[in-house]
Amino acid sequence: MSTLRIRPRFVAVVACVILVAAAVQTGAARAAVTALTVAQAIALQDGNSGSVVGFVVGEPVSATTVNRSGFAGDTAIAIADVASETSSTTMLYVQVTTAYRSAFGLRSTPSLLGKQIEVTGSLSAYFSPHAGLKAPTAMTISGATPTPPPTTTTASPTITPTGPPGGGTDTYYANALGRSGADLKAALHTIIRTQSVLSYDGVWTALEDTDQDPANPDDVIEIYSGRSVPKSSNGGNPDDWNREHVYAKSHGDLGTTPGPGTDVHHLRPEDVSVNGARGNLDFDNGGNAVVQCAGCLADADSFQPRDTVKGDVARMIFYMAVRYSGDDGFADLEVNESVNNGSAPDLGRLSVLKAWSDADPPDAFEQRRNEVIDTTWQHNRNPFIDHPEWVDSIWP
Repeated sequence: MSTLRIRPRFVAVVACVILVAAAVQTGAARAAVTALTVAQAIALQDGNSGSVVGFVVGEPVSATTVNRSGFAGDTAIAIADVASETSSTTMLYVQVTTAYRSAFGLRSTPSLLGKQIEVTGSLSAYFSPHAGLKAPTAMTISGATPTPPPTTTTASPTITPTGPPGGGTDTYYANALGRSGADLKAALHTIIRTQSVLSYDGVWTALEDTDQDPANPDDVIEIYSGRSVPKSSNGGNPDDWNREHVYAKSHGDLGTTPGPGTDVHHLRPEDVSVNGARGNLDFDNGGNAVVQCAGCLADADSFQPRDTVKGDVARMIFYMAVRYSGDDGFADLEVNESVNNGSAPDLGRLSVLKAWSDADPPDAFEQRRNEVIDTTWQHNRNPFIDHPEWVDSIWP
């Protein structure tokens, strides 16, 4: 009778294979097992859903920087396997979406620092390329009743989001409510300056999402012309679409380096020739018809877009004037009454932009765009889409 002899090395190899196979799970299977540690979540990053337990150790503001105090926003937290962790490389960056910000945003709830939480969501890079967890579906402080998940999603362009809730429950804008004038402007600046910053190449991909045609997911809508064009036809050739800086990049030398020159709140798809016709003109009423842009007018010193996006343009300009105030190494952008601003960090005409904002209030496309930028790309909002009445409060 022969006997099969199993060598120890073979046993070790088999055991290793079993362990690896057990570790490769789908998102559905992973949800049924014990929550992951932060180290395990950092190692996975496969885009599937997973639950992670860790201690809140700060507010990430870039791929390598985590605030431990003086929290500027409620859009992200960093968790680690130990509460005293100081190395960002062993932290998991967790996106905090609107539904969770009042309870899990460190600006609103600084006492959360040091507490152990469990969070469930997509294990994928946040503040790319840093390991992260995005689009949470559950967030719980250890030993507490789970916070209910959001009731809506913004992944589909057919959904019409409403933005953060208003009134006393408006947690994103909590520090701005009840303020007016310069005080309101300063409070909003503090809120929206916390954001993820895109590269100029990354803007192409973002615009394919933010400006997607609701009737055709293969197309984007050009801001001025209003045409639906294939996402694939982007570039610099005639009839391609490219990246239009609504706040003209020569006004304050914004350029295309990460910062105001790549902020998708004011970057929109537009036909190459129409983009060229607008150039760096200020905004005002009147002028001559613009070729390939029905309803657009231009003259030597100003550009007028079609009626249905005049408010969109105005609110993008107002966002830029609040977001970039000269305190982060970029120009202090302002709105004024001039239409001859040239390379100065100003854009006009203020009175006309205010009238456009009043006449063309935010629509479903603009609201969805704001939501997608917040949820997926920059993690900040345009306050004048959520609260158009703040325009008159800041610029009476």
